[in-house]
Amino acid sequence: MNHTHTQPPIDWAKFAAIIRQAQRFLLTVHVRPDGDCIGSELAMAAVLRRLGKDVRLLNADRVPPDLRFLDGADTIEYLDTFDDQAWLDAVDVIMVLDTISWAQLGPMKPILQAHKGTIVVIDHHANGDDIGAIVFSNPEAEAAGRLVFEAVQHLNLDVEMTPDIATALYTAIATDTGWFRFSSVTDQTFAVIAELIRAGARPHIIYNHLYEQASAGKIRLIGRTLAKVELHLDGTLAFASIMLDDFAQAGAISSDSEDIVNKTLAIGGTQMAVIVVEQPDGGFKISFRSRCEVDCSKVAAKFGGGGHRQAAGASQNLPYDELKTILIAAMRQDSEPRVSTSGRTS
Repeated sequence: MNHTHTQPPIDWAKFAAIIRQAQRFLLTVHVRPDGDCIGSELAMAAVLRRLGKDVRLLNADRVPPDLRFLDGADTIEYLDTFDDQAWLDAVDVIMVLDTISWAQLGPMKPILQAHKGTIVVIDHHANGDDIGAIVFSNPEAEAAGRLVFEAVQHLNLDVEMTPDIATALYTAIATDTGWFRFSSVTDQTFAVIAELIRAGARPHIIYNHLYEQASAGKIRLIGRTLAKVELHLDGTLAFASIMLDDFAQAGAISSDSEDIVNKTLAIGGTQMAVIVVEQPDGGFKISFRSRCEVDCSKVAAKFGGGGHRQAAGASQNLPYDELKTILIAAMRQDSEPRVSTSGRTS
């Protein structure tokens, strides 16, 4: 089956020219990193190093425990301990992967604003900010990892797709598609996955690291969260919350909250989900999910966030009760009249 794409093709020849002409690269990703951004970052770093480039990875937040199995994860440096300003001043290219949003870049923003060289973005989100970058983007791509795969294919510099690169990219694509459950998956997704498996990615090993090595704290946090899920809009919206006390009582860490929102959609009749997660420094992280015509990216944009049609996020500092009320109202507004009382889209 062939899929029609309206997005203009990415100018990978331009990307390859930037890579050839530069020597020193700094790679970074969005705050609260997930499998797509970390897998994309590590794969791109491995490719650049095989091309003889000087590469360092600098992130705002730590790699979640379930992603630390990836080769190179221990080479990532962090803003709160980084002190090599001389190296940073000499960087030719800063490459941002899996975001083009100032809000998602968080404390990396001043570094990008001060950079006098080239900024490159590889991203697949529909919405973003003007961060002064050369952007290589396709919102129709299922993951940033898919775009990194394409970039490697178009470099034409005899870069071998090694098992470590293949594993990182498999992780990126698998996690951002919900292990190939989401409607963003196409026949081309599986064509890429087949290439990655041929290159050495081992799905059963990757799955085990990602989903079968959870801490007891994470399992307890999942249980606490699902136990208090509320259904709204005639059962089509699942609303969940995780407060700081939930983390403390479960013995869980911040990254343990990732993906819990998707579990709420296992409830029969649900088409949308929202989860709010209280942050240690105040405010809430919000995640939106949709399995109907509701566009999560548009709802998230109302709260200063963004993302994809089926998955998006934002942050807010409103009191919990007020935030809950306006979030449910926003989902109601965007769902009407498409969601009927039977739980079906019209």
